[in-house]
Amino acid sequence: MLETVPHLEEVLEATWPGSRSRLLTPLKGQLSTRRYYRIELAPAEHQPASLIAMQLPADDPDDVALKQAHAFVDIQQFITRHGLRAPHIYGDPSAQLAQRLMLLEDLGDETFDARLHSRPRARWDELYSTAIDNLARFHQAGASAEPSSCIALRRHFERALLRWELDHFREWGLEALHQPLTAADRSELDAHFDALTAAIVALPIGLVHRDYQSRNLMWAPDGELAIIDFQDAFVGPAPYDLVALLCDSYVAVDPQLQAAMLQRYATARAYSAAEHSALVRGFRLIAVQRKLKDAGRFVFIDRVRKNPSFLAYYPASLEYVARALHGLPELAPLQQCLQRVLPDFPV
Repeated sequence: MLETVPHLEEVLEATWPGSRSRLLTPLKGQLSTRRYYRIELAPAEHQPASLIAMQLPADDPDDVALKQAHAFVDIQQFITRHGLRAPHIYGDPSAQLAQRLMLLEDLGDETFDARLHSRPRARWDELYSTAIDNLARFHQAGASAEPSSCIALRRHFERALLRWELDHFREWGLEALHQPLTAADRSELDAHFDALTAAIVALPIGLVHRDYQSRNLMWAPDGELAIIDFQDAFVGPAPYDLVALLCDSYVAVDPQLQAAMLQRYATARAYSAAEHSALVRGFRLIAVQRKLKDAGRFVFIDRVRKNPSFLAYYPASLEYVARALHGLPELAPLQQCLQRVLPDFPV
């Protein structure tokens, strides 16, 4: 079974001379081309009882996975320098990545999502408070750092990608499920999407994790909340991570909890009343864009990648869109357009 992870034993030997694995368990992946394994090690001093091996694909066009892995290392170092928890990297990551492998700390199996669903809703406030406080620290670290200190601060989310994601929703989350739009409806929806994109691009920017949601936060065995899957972080619209966390398609976050956590974040960042108000508006704008994108993505994953497991979260994504539009009266024409062309759009 160990042959399924090439170079594992030699990487272990280079990290802890004499170390040997005794049990390897493949971990269920999501949508990444990377594969993960839990490795239990024979007992020995100065080494963990278990670790996670991240294996990069052998077939890696344009070295995309390898570039992401190097970004992971750079951003992990930035996160830990600023007192936040991320998986520890064992040994020499550069040498390991030459073998298309990396040894990471085993954080266990309890995601933020899992703990939420094992606790009564009355206790969600304390869980989200921890996630919000860590997010505020992450954003503040980005605001006070030089671009040279982290690759994420040298990458920017572009208008074209924001706009493409809305087209992705139209193609998959709307037309693939129902029927092609008429020319008039297509023209109207395009105009609304252009205006939404322009409004988001005008928002303040900052360091963004990009997918700060309940399945990318882990409760480590020592009780700390750790951040994972941060290799795609960049500079983008400042409220983006708040939308990922508080409009999470995998979790039904009620409006009262959303509002309380936005206030907590604003307090942690020492925002003025005007800045808090702007944050809420930006949050709603991005919620419309991000959750439309997610809805389209879930259908794409089903139709193209033949993985229907995410379709269950399509309705929840549209619920968040409808809620955000309710707080943006200037986008009422977009809301009316979506209600007309999308039969299952929430009222």
